[in-house]
Amino acid sequence: MFRNGLREIWDSGRPALNGWLSIGNSFTAEIMAAQGYDSLTIDIQHGALDYSSFLPMFQAMRASGVVPMARVPWREPGIVMKALDAGAMGIICPMINNAEEAAEFVSFTRYPPRGQRSFGPTRATVAYGGYDLSANDEVLALAMIETREGVENLDAIAATPGLDGLYIGPADLALGNSEGRLPPGFDREEDEMIALIKRILAACKANGIKACLHCASPDYAARAIGWGFDLTTVSNDVRLLAEASANSVKRWRELAGS
Repeated sequence: MFRNGLREIWDSGRPALNGWLSIGNSFTAEIMAAQGYDSLTIDIQHGALDYSSFLPMFQAMRASGVVPMARVPWREPGIVMKALDAGAMGIICPMINNAEEAAEFVSFTRYPPRGQRSFGPTRATVAYGGYDLSANDEVLALAMIETREGVENLDAIAATPGLDGLYIGPADLALGNSEGRLPPGFDREEDEMIALIKRILAACKANGIKACLHCASPDYAARAIGWGFDLTTVSNDVRLLAEASANSVKRWRELAGS
C-alpha cells in the first residue's frame, strides 16, 4: 500500500490544494485529476452521485496519482467504510457537534484495536497492490466544523485522539453561527466570520492537527494558506464548468455582436 500523498506533503512542510467533485462521472473525475491537484474529494453528501458513480470515479483518478478522498453524507459507519474500501485515502465527515461524535467518526476509519472498521477493502487492495492494517496510519479522518454546537465544543473536538484535522465549510458555518443574519457562501469577508475561521485554525494548531478550508477562489485560498491553513479546496467541477462556459458564451456574443 502506498503512502498517503497528503501526509507526505504535510511532512515536508508544504500546504496542499484540494479539488472538489460533485458530478457523478468518471470522465469528469479523470479530467480534474489530470490538472495538478494534490487531492480530489468526491462529494457524496451534496454531489449528484451515489456508490455506483464514485467507485469508477476513484478508478479514473488512479492514473494521475492524485490523493482520492470523499465527503460522506453523514456520520454513518456503512458509507464511511464503503468509501474507504472503494479506495478513499481520506474521509471528510460533516456536522460533527462534539467530541463523542468525533471519536465515533474516527473509529469508523480505523481497524481494531484503534477503531471498529470492518476488513474488506475490495477495490483498495487491488488499487494499492495490497491493503493491510497499515491503513490505520495512512487514511485521513477530517471532521467538519459547521454548527453552533460544533463551535461550542471546538477545543474538545480538536483534541479527539486519532482525528487528523478539521475541515471548515463556511456556508453552514455562517448559517449555524450567525442566527440567520448571514447567507451561506464561501470566501467570507465578515469580521465575525474571519475571526471564527481563525479561531478554528488556532484550535487545530494547538492540538497538532491539520486545518482545512473550503474556498471559492484561488485568491482567497492563498490568503488562507498565509493564515496558516494546511489544505484549501478551490471551487468545484460544477462551478468551474459553469464559469468557463459562461465566459466563453459571453465572449462569443461580444465579438459576434449578438
